[in-house]
Amino acid sequence: MKNKFLKYFLSLGVISVLAVTSCQKKLDDSYANPNAPTQVEPETLLPSLIGSIIGSSAASGSAYGIAGDALLIGRYIQYWGSFSTTNSPISTTSANQSNYDNMGGTVGASDNLGSFWAAFYFGQGANLNRMVQWAAGEQKWDYVGAGRALRAWGWLGLANEYADAIIVKEAFDASRQQFDYDPQSLAYDSCRKACYDAIANLSRTDGAVSPANFAIGDAYFYGGDVNKWKKFVYGILARSYAYISNKSTYSADSVIKYASLAMTSNADNATCKFAAGGLSGSNNYFGPFRGNVGTIRQSNYIANLLTGLNSTAFNGVTDPRAPYLIQPNPNGTYKGITVWNGASGLATNDQPNNFWGSSFATTASPANQSTGTFCRYIFRNEAEFPIMTASEMQLVLAEAYLRKGDAASALKAYTNAISLNFDMLLNNYSTAVPTANLITPAAKAAYLANTAVVPASASGLTLTHIMLQKYIALYAWGVQETFTDMRRYHYTDIDPATSKQVYADFTPPPPGNLFSNNNGKYVYRCRPRYNSEFLYDIPSLQVVGALDGAGSQVPDYHTKECWFSLK
Repeated sequence: MKNKFLKYFLSLGVISVLAVTSCQKKLDDSYANPNAPTQVEPETLLPSLIGSIIGSSAASGSAYGIAGDALLIGRYIQYWGSFSTTNSPISTTSANQSNYDNMGGTVGASDNLGSFWAAFYFGQGANLNRMVQWAAGEQKWDYVGAGRALRAWGWLGLANEYADAIIVKEAFDASRQQFDYDPQSLAYDSCRKACYDAIANLSRTDGAVSPANFAIGDAYFYGGDVNKWKKFVYGILARSYAYISNKSTYSADSVIKYASLAMTSNADNATCKFAAGGLSGSNNYFGPFRGNVGTIRQSNYIANLLTGLNSTAFNGVTDPRAPYLIQPNPNGTYKGITVWNGASGLATNDQPNNFWGSSFATTASPANQSTGTFCRYIFRNEAEFPIMTASEMQLVLAEAYLRKGDAASALKAYTNAISLNFDMLLNNYSTAVPTANLITPAAKAAYLANTAVVPASASGLTLTHIMLQKYIALYAWGVQETFTDMRRYHYTDIDPATSKQVYADFTPPPPGNLFSNNNGKYVYRCRPRYNSEFLYDIPSLQVVGALDGAGSQVPDYHTKECWFSLK
């Protein structure tokens, strides 16, 4: 009797354990512990990592990426500026957007110019590390390579924007609450190391490498083409060597080597693409759906370059690309604002339409924003946003060849660059351009045949030619890269071939318009994101000079020159 009871009790116990286990499994499947480690497929992570390049949109943080910062940095390099001087009065105590028209830095408790920071450390951050880790475990080396490529891109861009206020060694150490900053040169080294890792993994064909599977996660960048990813990586390396042109360690041969391995046709261009649906993140950051560019207008600097009014560069030449890149005014001509003065001095009919094709004074997105009928270039919801192009790489080559003393090769690359940029605009950005203004083979040929644009002989090619064609080719999308270029040339450095500025006619805000905190100096760096660094990393901010010994913000920190531009 006792044995029967024991067996009966044990049976009940086993049944109870099984019942509880089964019930627990159902509960776990239905209500996963959000704090438990969860592994997901790399295919599901890569799209958001690519989305973070431009400007992510998620409940955890919106608009982290380069585009948010570009809206402000674009004022430093005079791609655009505030549409009105009364739009947001200059202030040394609040972070108004108009401050940046005067080369001001971020002040107070603002996250302005912190979007790239947040994209790198938060939007991509540990998510990118996890994707690389899990992809390696599954032998998906193409995903590993893409992850390392994105990390390389981030290291370089982050270093160029924030200088030595960057976290490299301790960046993803979750055990720390404060972090030590590292020199900008270490980020350059880390960038190159990540590039070499990326190339090695993208070149593998073993394991679970699959073009079809890679295309699932890479649908909105390169469509799973590892060869194009490798060209993108080589382009990152080329940038990293080109940007240290002021240093004794500069090697034109290194620039040439990697730029030659990068994209050579527009089919290789690295662009972020958008489905343009009803969700913010599925639309171009500059498009009307997201409504981010309503208060900026094109500058007179870019307008003059495109209409032949620059006194030195391309003088007297009407550029067929003007109707693609910038907007006309009611007079049907192309003019722009003086960045620090808004519309002052412009007759009403000379004031350019906004970037969505509405009137100068209109800041709201057009009612037809779902189609963007009058939106052009990258200011459309569905327009692909370039990250790196073949035209850019040819201009990188042209500069390196010219510095090396090979003018013939420089001229060839320079001419190729202009041709490629024309073709990119014609093939990908003709939407809403009036039929009469579409680029034709004859118009392109006439532009390239004009000796004010392409010198008759290689000996006539100058840095001004190259850098200002690069300024045009990167207009609107390559803001951070142009900012890096202009700082390399300290905005107003002289071209030895012309005895005039490399960036001919470029005029930084003069005394009285230059931001008062600058103490007469130009802007050279952005400060890191407020809602992490200025709340936690006080000792590091003091080391780099962003905060003084008492913990107060240093007003002219943003004028401190960066490592890459120093000799």
